[in-house]
Amino acid sequence: MLRSILGVCLYVTLSPRLRISRYPALRGIQWYVLAWMRFSCRHGMIRDMETENPMHRLLIVDDDNDIRTLLAEQLGRAGYQVSTAADGTSMRQLLEREHVDLIVLDLNLPREDGLTLCRDLRARSNTPVIMLTARAEPIDRVLGLEMGADDYLAKPFEPRELLARIRNVLRRTEALPANLEPLAVRRARFSRWIFDLEHRHLVDPDGRVVVLSGAEFRLLRVFIAHANKVLSREQLVALSSGRNYEAQDRAIDLQVSRLRNKLADDGGPDGLIKTVRNEGYVLASAVNLE
Repeated sequence: MLRSILGVCLYVTLSPRLRISRYPALRGIQWYVLAWMRFSCRHGMIRDMETENPMHRLLIVDDDNDIRTLLAEQLGRAGYQVSTAADGTSMRQLLEREHVDLIVLDLNLPREDGLTLCRDLRARSNTPVIMLTARAEPIDRVLGLEMGADDYLAKPFEPRELLARIRNVLRRTEALPANLEPLAVRRARFSRWIFDLEHRHLVDPDGRVVVLSGAEFRLLRVFIAHANKVLSREQLVALSSGRNYEAQDRAIDLQVSRLRNKLADDGGPDGLIKTVRNEGYVLASAVNLE
């Protein structure tokens, strides 16, 4: 019974703000839900969140004060040190003062949205980012990943799922496997193309620079490191972003399609990146590393 009530509470509390605005009466319900959950957390009624390493500091960036407070309290009980910010300006000010191990970033923020902030973060930092979004379409997920997000979670969600994703991202970040380490080369040449790993761009056969998004760069780096080997969708997701692949998630297909467009007019109908039916994709080209 308690689990059912908790599920309804979480749905009302963490649903997109649009739903609340359409039904003002839910605001009152949301207040009572938050109060009940805070009481439950303090008195041990919700025990799903196991204590974690207290050395990790998280930053929650969301303009909804109730959600910020709720997540901060529950993640704090899980053993994390948690800071909060309501917008991009507050986030930047806090990052100047404190070291943060992971950022939970809402997509729908005032003035500067989450995509813009994530892109700016990636330009100067490798701090892991989990993006919260009310939109669950594959293209929205792709945009978040291309801006450099390490994972994403659609609202409404259960804090236990967010906690699990935080654990996974931090684990991957701290124990970086060999196949995710940067290639010990400055550039790679393949089929008259140059992949410049220092400047994170491509140079086409005519000498023109082709700009790559963060997701495209990571994906091409995986293909270069495993040239002429068929990689499944699961392997591509794991090697390029470290996330767990979900069968219904077609975001990786969209990323491959975008990368193919930038390598257009080479290698036949599929380009240099071939589709291997029922298996995955392969970069069909000899690669010279420098």
